[in-house]
Parts: sequence; structure tokens; C-alpha cells
Amino acid sequence: MMLRIKRVPTVVSNYQKDEAEEGARRVEGCGRNCLNQCCIPGAKLPLYAFKKRNVNNGDTGVPGHDKREPPVAFLDSLLLGEWEDRMQRGLFRYDVTACETKVIPGQYGFIAQLNEGRHLKKRPTEFRVDKVLQPFDSSKFNFTKVGQEEVLFRFEASEDGEVHFFPSAPIDVENSPSVVAINVSPIEYGHVLLIPRIFERLPQRIDRESFLLALHMAAEAGSPYFRLGYNSLGAFATINHLHFQAYYLAVTFPIEKAPTKKISTLNAEVKVSELLNYPVRGLVFEGGNTLEDLSYTVSDACICLQENNVPYNVLISDCGKRIFLLPQCYAEKQALGEVSAEVLDTQVNPAVWEISGHMVLKRKKDYDEASDENAWKLLAEVSLSEERFQEVNALIFEHIASGNNENENLPEDPEVKPRSHEEVDATINKSSHAAMVGETQECIVLQ
Repeated sequence: MMLRIKRVPTVVSNYQKDEAEEGARRVEGCGRNCLNQCCIPGAKLPLYAFKKRNVNNGDTGVPGHDKREPPVAFLDSLLLGEWEDRMQRGLFRYDVTACETKVIPGQYGFIAQLNEGRHLKKRPTEFRVDKVLQPFDSSKFNFTKVGQEEVLFRFEASEDGEVHFFPSAPIDVENSPSVVAINVSPIEYGHVLLIPRIFERLPQRIDRESFLLALHMAAEAGSPYFRLGYNSLGAFATINHLHFQAYYLAVTFPIEKAPTKKISTLNAEVKVSELLNYPVRGLVFEGGNTLEDLSYTVSDACICLQENNVPYNVLISDCGKRIFLLPQCYAEKQALGEVSAEVLDTQVNPAVWEISGHMVLKRKKDYDEASDENAWKLLAEVSLSEERFQEVNALIFEHIASGNNENENLPEDPEVKPRSHEEVDATINKSSHAAMVGETQECIVLQ
């Protein structure tokens, strides 16, 4: 039986239209300066070429080699600067900085945002939720259809091991550049999309190369306030074209405060832990001798979930050094009629940001009544049962072990080592940005 739910896809581009109408009036050359072959010849975009990192502690160079200042501050001047430029040019569907936001009193301080601008009045479409891997469909909206003005810059590894920035570089279609574009329906300040190898038209599925690119972006940003997220199909990805989301929010996410229990140390010293006392069960990956070690371990776990048709979300935290992997079943339960009417009435689709504790609410009533209890009630519907979660974990460890042909992947004796709020706050305070918002009912406004 196919599982479908009636839902409205989020508008992420100003050129995302009803595909039937679009196809009916399509002619050669769209005339809207998109990223398709009709408009791309001769086009240029800014290019940020990052330096690959050799180790996973934030260092960026060879020992004894003098570090050079990057030609442009990646997060402040480039990403957020270009994002604000697009805001001034009126490319967003609403002003997200005007949305009311508060931290809910409670153990973790769930964040509630009232964002009525994301509640669309479009024709509902059937969305299949029981198949994580689905083929790319060029007739549907994909990111080659966005306007070039929505693209902020290309993001690619440098060829000479140094950081470079080129304000205007020709687009090499044959080498399929990775790009960073705005989300025109932003959840937060600086909300962007990282689209790996855009012209390859990859479906929404993790692969090793693309996941490493996302970790490089987190490391390049260098701020614990800037996180990247990923939603698989069946876990509220709305576009079947490979992409990560990212934004800046100067507050500790609740999931980052949750205690963990170490369950394994994998090859190259990658530590795997389970979340404890959090409404959604998940794994936390940290460490590794290199960024590649951590990235490949997590991407292999994601590939395992995809191949076993388990929907999941990923949060890339702490500048790429801490990664949360969260299998979920909300859409499946919704399609089967197993989610309570009270939760369904909120119309919240619990994707990576909601699961991490940033609750984007569409109704004033839900925002006014936001509470720690209500947040737990919603997220409890997302989580796998303990039995199913352990089955999924076994699949992941078996997959990683078979790929590495090592015996170091066997789970260790449980060792409970909760991460205290003080440790989290100490990490956050290393950032040069504004101080973290306290656990009060104050409104957070990011300028």
C-alpha cells in the first residue's frame, strides 16, 4: 500500500509554480534568467573556493605553515551580507526578522517562532511518504529553475589549497558547480540552501561527496550559531533535488543540550552516542581524526537508512564537529491516521529544525499557548519506538562494519556522560556574535 498525505510543499524559490501550468506555457528560452541551459551560457556567479581541512579540530593548514586570512569573511561578509542584500531587493516572500520568537521555559528551552507567512493557500498535492529514495523528475520543480539572482555564490574546494574569492566567475556547466541560494520562505535569519553539483540533478539522497561538502560549509562558517540541516524524503523534504538547509540563530538548540550515552567508538576515533531524555530518539556522531573520517561515517549511516527505506533528518552542529542523526516516522503515522487530532491541528511538519527544538508555528493560538509540554507532545509523535530504534541502530552498525571490514565497530559497554548546559554554553560563547538568548519569554529579534 502506498502511503500519501495531503500536504502543501513549501515555496523555496520565486520561480516555483504549479508545474502543470508551467509546462503548458513553456517555450524555448524562459526569459527569466534561470540556471537552465536556456539562460546559463555566459552567466557568471561569485565563487568562494574553500581550503580542505586536514584534521577535525578546526585547524586548516599543514603544521608549520603560516595561516592566511581569508579574502572575505565567509559567514559575516559573504553569506549573511549577500542574504541581506537579497532581502533589501525584496526577493523574500515575507520579512522573517519581524516574526515573533520566544524561548519557552523548561528543561531545554524549546524555541517557538510564529511564522504565518509559511502557511500557503495553494492547491494541496499528493506527496508520497513511504519511499525515501525516489528518482529525480525533471518535469517537477528543481533548483535549476531558480533565478540567478536567488543564488548567492558557488561553494567549491580550491585547487591550490588556499582560500580564494572571485566576485564574478564563469559557470562551468560541465563540472557542475555547487551553489548556495536563498530560501525565499525563510525560517530564520540567513536561511539558505546548499545545492551540491546542481547540474547533475541529483535526487534527495545523501552521498559521501555531498555530505563532506556540507561539513566543509559548517567548518568554514566557524560559528556554532550557524547550523546545517538535511531532511530525507518521507521526513519532510519538499523538493526531490539534493540540498541541505542552513541558517543562523544565536541560541543553543534544545537538542544540543540533551545528555548522551556513548555506545561505540568506530574507526578513526569517531564516537557514537545515543540521545538521552529527549523526545526524539537519535544518534550523535563526534570526533574522528579528520573531517573526512567523521563525514564518511555519518554519510555511510545515512546511506544505510536510505537503502532500508527509513526516513531521517540530520543536524550538523558545532561547526561540523557534532552531527545528530534522527530517524523518524511522523509522516508514516500521519498517513496511517495514528497522529492525534490535537497535534495534526497545529499543521506543523516536524522536520530537522522542529526536531532540534526550533518550533516553527503557523497559528497565533499555538504560539500563545506554546509550552514545554506541547513541544514534547509533538516531538514524541516523531520518534521511533525504542524497539524499532535499536533495530535501526543494528542496521547502521552492521552497514558501517561491513564497509570497513574492521572489528572496532562493536558497541561498547554503556557509559553515561551527559553534556552539561555549562559545557554547551562554553562552546557557544566562543563565537564572536551576540550573546546567547536566555531562557526567558523575551522576543528574539536578529538584526
